[in-house]
Amino acid sequence: MTTHDPVLDLACRMPKAELHVHIEGTLEPDLAFKLARRNGITLPYADEAALAAAYDFDCLQSFLDLYYACADVLRTADDFRDLMLAYLERAAVDNVIHAEIFFDPQTHTARGVPIGDVIGGFVAGIEAGRARWGVDASLILCFLRHLSEEDGLATLAEAEPYLEHIVGFGLDSSEKGHPPRKFQRLFARCRELGKPVVAHAGEEGPPEYIREALDLLGSQRIDHGVRSVEDPALVARLVRDGIPLTVCPLSNIRLCVFDKMEQHTLADLLADGAKVTINSDDPAYFGGYMNDNIRAVQAAFHFNAAAWYRMARNSFEASFAEPAQKAAWIAQLDAAFAVDG
Repeated sequence: MTTHDPVLDLACRMPKAELHVHIEGTLEPDLAFKLARRNGITLPYADEAALAAAYDFDCLQSFLDLYYACADVLRTADDFRDLMLAYLERAAVDNVIHAEIFFDPQTHTARGVPIGDVIGGFVAGIEAGRARWGVDASLILCFLRHLSEEDGLATLAEAEPYLEHIVGFGLDSSEKGHPPRKFQRLFARCRELGKPVVAHAGEEGPPEYIREALDLLGSQRIDHGVRSVEDPALVARLVRDGIPLTVCPLSNIRLCVFDKMEQHTLADLLADGAKVTINSDDPAYFGGYMNDNIRAVQAAFHFNAAAWYRMARNSFEASFAEPAQKAAWIAQLDAAFAVDG
């Protein structure tokens, strides 16, 4: 018999921001097959159940191999719009009111898809989603770290005509063997364009990658960062400087960063005073969206309402929105907690 948890109810209902979600990683099997049929593509899986069964990963790379294969169904601006709408609808159900959404243009331009179709489709989806469900969203262009810096610079040049639609730049894909220092010139150029930058670091890579992301790339947030606990001086720096960590609990379990949720470092990071936020990463592949992550975390750690308030407030404060907008969202959060006493 399960015990009702009013704190969990509040955490699921509270307004929140999602700062670490890869839009290509929200491609559910049903939509993948729908787009494959639309575009005359044959997926190497018999049906949706067979595709879902392939979501059994032993490391980051095994996930990425499937992730890139499925992305092949995304061919037109309409495909990208529909993918964005599907995510925003689910986000609204989980009371996500703001999302800063990663996308990987190199995954698509390498297949001959024009970057304007990619960005234009996503923007159309964001505008429609805002009108339908009231979810505010923006785009963070991520560079694939397993590719060269020169490839990233070429992609940035392609993206420059669309800068008005891009809130920031990030670094993702295979972390092992691809340290942040590989991309110093690229991220210097991103900063010259007046955009904030973020970077995946300290998921499978060592704490040193987090230091490089901060010192060499100028990262304003660290995506994941869960291995920072291996370096107490680094944790102290993250706390002192208020560097947000966009933690993705279910992702870390599915990719075997931790064997079970009770081993996750987020509770220790939170206790140390780190600016932790909860996010879904690639929810179609990792077992759930925002509130699924919250449920899994609460089952493991039994946080109180103050901890969930803090993580939700962190998500708004760590966003790249304007200060007045952040204040308005935090006021909504305060109201949600005031109702619950």
